[in-house]
Amino acid sequence: MVKINGNLVDAVGKTISQYLQTTDYEQKRIAVERNGEIVPKSKYSEVTIQDEDVIEVVSFVGGG
Repeated sequence: MVKINGNLVDAVGKTISQYLQTTDYEQKRIAVERNGEIVPKSKYSEVTIQDEDVIEVVSFVGGG
């Protein structure tokens, strides 16, 4: 199991890109951190989620 934004999720073996396709996140407006390190958007389809990873998906909200 993987912890994503504090919730246990069964996403082991999926790439970050594959996982994000199952969510409602607008991919142009997010950043993904895996085990304390930011994952570049260009690597989302290459980085495979491993057992016990801790992932944070952060959405950017505009406004003033």
